[in-house]
Amino acid sequence: MRILRYHLKGYMPRFVVHEHHATRLHWDFRLEYAGVLKSWAVPKGPSMDPADRRLAIQVEDHALAYGNFEGVIPVGEYGAGEVSIWDQGTYEPLGDLGEGLQRGNIAFVLHGSRLTGEFALVRFRKGTRGNEWLMFRKQG
Repeated sequence: MRILRYHLKGYMPRFVVHEHHATRLHWDFRLEYAGVLKSWAVPKGPSMDPADRRLAIQVEDHALAYGNFEGVIPVGEYGAGEVSIWDQGTYEPLGDLGEGLQRGNIAFVLHGSRLTGEFALVRFRKGTRGNEWLMFRKQG
């Protein structure tokens, strides 16, 4: 029923994917949640193919205003390089996002121009630092 509450309030949270030409090209996937952008670096970028499982490294939260950022981060600063918005839109959490983040398993429906449909992020369990997740599009 969480999805219906967003619709009834007339508000759906935002997601954004930044293409980030830093030391190594990667994509930053961000979900608006609790006043911040929860963020994951996805080295190969998100995929619409349900067969693809993409590594997603959870990084520090970003301010909501960063969702609109496009430009160049200067040399010498963390993340130096060109940043552009690759996709953006709204999303519908499937279940309680806060509980899912703690459990390490979240699902959501993306409404973007490139990414649409049901996706999931699932945290690796053993042998990791706790910030390694898999991102994939669900069948359907």
